[in-house]
Amino acid sequence: MIPVDPFVVVNILGLIAFAFVGGMKAIRKGFDPFGVAVVGIMTALGGGTTRDVLVNRVPISLQSAGDVTVSLLGVGLAIYAANFVNKADRHPIVLLADALGLAAFATTGAIVATETGLSVFGVAGLALVNAVGGGVLADILLDQTPFVLVEDIYATCALIGGAVYWIVSVTEPLSSFSALICTATVLSIRVTAIYRDWQLPTITGISRGDSEQLSKRS
Repeated sequence: MIPVDPFVVVNILGLIAFAFVGGMKAIRKGFDPFGVAVVGIMTALGGGTTRDVLVNRVPISLQSAGDVTVSLLGVGLAIYAANFVNKADRHPIVLLADALGLAAFATTGAIVATETGLSVFGVAGLALVNAVGGGVLADILLDQTPFVLVEDIYATCALIGGAVYWIVSVTEPLSSFSALICTATVLSIRVTAIYRDWQLPTITGISRGDSEQLSKRS
């Protein structure tokens, strides 16, 4: 039986999912085919490239044409799906793909961080960077506030997943098991947050809530 590298599996999943999501967003913005491809590829590769730079190694995306090719597959799927998918930002297919990409890239970030020998904080942090870096870059290209900075529970999922990966890897040396648990954890939290519409409170909202409480007490 040929052993399966968990990094390769989740990396391919993440590349396709995030390229699809980035492509869909660019299509909704009215970008031309080149623009759609650029946004899709940047969404897929941005986080992993940043991750590799932080651990002082040549980005995997620059070592071969594999990652770009897989990303182009995701862009192609976006172009095809655009024929029957409306409201790309909130359509269930796009939201699920985004959740899969988030889970996959949180896991690849955790794998690289663990192999590099980082602490639990480093593992969680690199999982976060890998998971949200591409989306932040895409939002900048789309001239909108990065999604990760607003109310939705998103980046938190990656942080939790990275911490879970580290904990499991300490007790279970099999990296494929740690990868599975990390991916499942991030995906389940993100999907639940979408389904239940969980939101993190804004500072303005918290301040307004405190003011309202003080008014009621007075």
